[in-house]
Amino acid sequence: MQTKTIVLTGGAGFIGSHLAERLIAEGNKVIVIDNLVTGSLENLKSLSDNENFKFINQNVSQFLSIEGHVDWVMHFASPASPIDFEKLAIPILKVGSLGTHNALGLALEKGAKFFLASTSEVYGDPDIHPQPETYNGNVNPIGPRGVYDESKRFAEAITMAYHRKHKIDTRIIRIFNTYGPRMRADDGRVVCNFLTQALSNLPLTIYGDGSQTRSFQFVDDLVEGIIRLMAVEYNLPVNLGNPYEFTMLELAHKVLKITGSSSSIEFKALPQDDPRRRRPDISRAKALLDWEPNIQLEDGLLKSLNHFKFALKNTNH
Repeated sequence: MQTKTIVLTGGAGFIGSHLAERLIAEGNKVIVIDNLVTGSLENLKSLSDNENFKFINQNVSQFLSIEGHVDWVMHFASPASPIDFEKLAIPILKVGSLGTHNALGLALEKGAKFFLASTSEVYGDPDIHPQPETYNGNVNPIGPRGVYDESKRFAEAITMAYHRKHKIDTRIIRIFNTYGPRMRADDGRVVCNFLTQALSNLPLTIYGDGSQTRSFQFVDDLVEGIIRLMAVEYNLPVNLGNPYEFTMLELAHKVLKITGSSSSIEFKALPQDDPRRRRPDISRAKALLDWEPNIQLEDGLLKSLNHFKFALKNTNH
């Protein structure tokens, strides 16, 4: 693989930092742009002394200027956890709109390939199951989740507009629930909640009756799909996720099993617009990329355990 210079927005985040490591391991130069609102330099410490790595502390919702040649612009910047939707509502809307516009502007200026990290949230609370890329979604634009859902829907729209108008070579993925090391312990997403609660011997909190489903992919599987998509010619969105569904109750029991925790399970009211079911149709990724996730949920949870133990230990001191 020929050495490329890659600008990666949001590269200090959970997924971005894993991708940065993979890209540098393959011999590329990576420039991470992140304002550390939800990301952390700790996630990038393995790269800090690498001559092919550069970090710029900047909000991508402000104008982006990079010196020299750039081959790829990969736009991952955005808070993405449910707890962020209220706390960081306006920054989320800005990074999905202004930030995507700025990242596309940089790609246009440099003649670079552009990659957008979108989300399964564009499907909202889906009426079609599993969700294919052709499904346009069932989103409440004015609900509490709307700030994230609509920012990503706008990001997809402007990406395709730049592709059609300016002939930018674009890629779009829709990321389904992803977990693994470097997630924030207080992330608010269900895997984080369950692992931190179980390790602290606190009750595992289930919203609703626990029958709602999610499909969970380990971060390494996602990164592999991203790398493969960059290598093919395809501009429309591609789902990347695990097609195997688990109810929240099933997930809770798996977490209790691998942690050996004596935590009980506590039921609370379901939040507004919380999707009942979420599972990707990955036919497109299989056909196009010869990709499907291969890390089983229990194995991935075990791979994540030490990170959460360490994060909790540091939080408690």
